[in-house]
Amino acid sequence: MVAKLKGALIAIPISGRTGLYCVFGDPVQHSFSPRLHNKAFDKANIDGVYVAFTANEKTIEAAMNAVRVLGIRGCSVTMPNKLACIPYLDEIDPTAELIGSVNTFVVNEGKIKGYNTDGYGFLHTFEEMGVQIAGSKLVLLGLGGAGSSVALTAAMEYDLGEISIFNRANGRSWPHAQELVALINKKTSCKAKLCDLNDKELLRSEMADAQMLGNTTNVGMGELEGQSVVPDASFFPKDMVVQDAIYSPAKSRLLELAEEAGCRYINGLSMLFYQGARQFKLWTGVDMPLTVDDLEIDKKPENKEDEQALNARIAK
Repeated sequence: MVAKLKGALIAIPISGRTGLYCVFGDPVQHSFSPRLHNKAFDKANIDGVYVAFTANEKTIEAAMNAVRVLGIRGCSVTMPNKLACIPYLDEIDPTAELIGSVNTFVVNEGKIKGYNTDGYGFLHTFEEMGVQIAGSKLVLLGLGGAGSSVALTAAMEYDLGEISIFNRANGRSWPHAQELVALINKKTSCKAKLCDLNDKELLRSEMADAQMLGNTTNVGMGELEGQSVVPDASFFPKDMVVQDAIYSPAKSRLLELAEEAGCRYINGLSMLFYQGARQFKLWTGVDMPLTVDDLEIDKKPENKEDEQALNARIAK
């Protein structure tokens, strides 16, 4: 997988006043974020530069100390650091705290505050498609890091009416899923239900009156390409809007079935873009000056390392 921007040659003048922004991850060399944010800085006429730094569980403490020492103004956080960085934050956004992972932090007067923008990216994509999230029902497939962010953000910040979460009952994340559903029911007005991902008749029933379907599992990519959690097109109500967090391949089997059923659908490229746009706004106070059409991502990962990185983005 290669992420790039149309017109990728970007002239960024560097001075003694240039603000430094970065991403911490491992692997990180194939991240799309430097191209996205540097192009945005250039277009918004902001004196900033964004670079990628390799950091993992063994080095994240030193990396976070460097943030303060070097005056880094903001950072994206990707695997394996979304949980590992939390002990070194001075403050954490309430939704991110409940999610239990951070993908962004902002530095203000030496204080580091963590956020999670994954849920925003997913939900704003639905909004851009004309969906009214407040009071509506979402069927969510999978509850890893991305799924948890979507579920909690929807319930806490978007006034979602109902959410049916499908997760594997025999999976390691089932206890986490039980806790998250209980939390949503206790802390918000959203009605949350936890369902077994293997119960296809229950899936059909829950989809029947839902306005949105979101997939945050890795079924449909990598070794699971060509597969879908939803078995066939008869499961989809015609007026349902479907979003798959997968963007490689560009049209997963799930989206092929949604198309066959006459549903509107979208892949994960928009989620990827809008979570980055939210980061940019948190750092600068300025709206992202680019659009999702400025991003191009190759249909296939180029090698095993790229495929693993994409897998991690979906799962975590």
